[in-house]
Amino acid sequence: MVESGWMDVLQVTTTAGSRGEAQDLAGALLERRLAACVQIVGPIESRYWWEDRLETSTEWLCVVKTTAERYDEVEAAIRAAHSYDVPEVLAVPVARGSEAYIRWVGDEVAGST
Repeated sequence: MVESGWMDVLQVTTTAGSRGEAQDLAGALLERRLAACVQIVGPIESRYWWEDRLETSTEWLCVVKTTAERYDEVEAAIRAAHSYDVPEVLAVPVARGSEAYIRWVGDEVAGST
């Protein structure tokens, strides 16, 4: 296992309003090598407050595997390609992981630096 700090790997999550948009977001991140992997999960039901109203929508969850070094670029790419006024962009640091997987994420994302 690799402890945090060896390679600052992040899981960044965002949601999309359609499967096609989720696939487009994933493609944009992968083509620019801002992510080693993007998992698309869905459909999911999201409930949230928006403009003083309780909303319910069907969305697709994107889980992006990247590094802390590339986070700003990941966020900018998501915001540029996203249809939402305020897209979810949340980054969670990976505290531990298998050495081979952590190294793979770092190697794949570093491919464009």
